Amino acid sequence: MPETSDQWKKIGKEFEDKWQFPHCLGAVDGKHIAIVAPRDSGSYYWNYKQFNSVVLMACADADYKIIWCEVGINGRISDGGVIKQTRFYEKLCSKTLGIPDEEPVATGTILPYVFIGDEAFALRPDFIKPYSQQVLTPQRRIYNYRVSRARRIIENVFGIMASRFKILQTPINLPVVKVDLIILTICALHNFLRTKCSTYISPEDMQQDQFNHELTALQVPTNAHNSDRTAKEAREAFEKYFNGEGAVEWQSKYAN
Repeated sequence: MPETSDQWKKIGKEFEDKWQFPHCLGAVDGKHIAIVAPRDSGSYYWNYKQFNSVVLMACADADYKIIWCEVGINGRISDGGVIKQTRFYEKLCSKTLGIPDEEPVATGTILPYVFIGDEAFALRPDFIKPYSQQVLTPQRRIYNYRVSRARRIIENVFGIMASRFKILQTPINLPVVKVDLIILTICALHNFLRTKCSTYISPEDMQQDQFNHELTALQVPTNAHNSDRTAKEAREAFEKYFNGEGAVEWQSKYAN
């Protein structure tokens, strides 16, 4: 994980160059890793998808590499609940990640530095997500498209790892502590191969890059999280930017 403000800014610049999303520090999501439940564990690991799992929570940069990951929370907990039990979230709340203060982008608009996630996560001044469908306007549809376009990186990372490491395609029949170690090892190998092996990720793996703007439908829950004013203002700042000087020519077509 980056340790200095300059390191975070470098990630933000890569998101701006590759995905037209300035000041983005990473795309966050959770993945259920299927396991054979330990004896006498009951429904402790049973998730809403109807199988036993532990959750891998991870964040990817603009180049499909994992910035941080934590694994081991039982599958019964939702993504929004899992992240609140991570060291990452603890540091985010205590403001000890070294995240830069808000500052102007190239056009002069002042934007905060933020992580992005889907609708399962709570809205924060440093963590934004799409609007729910109940409150969509044309401008918010464009904002949702721009957020989801960059957020798909972490989903693609999970898909790439599952296709390359076949153990992720079947329930793992090992003690949970060993499952955790295997998953962390796979994450480390993913980063190594992404850096050292030019053929590890093919163009087909990157289902949505800067030249391919297809968007899958958002799955938005009906119950929205309560968010404070500062968090809402952060999201509104990006909404205004994406509909103004930060607009890209194709966004209206794909947002609608």
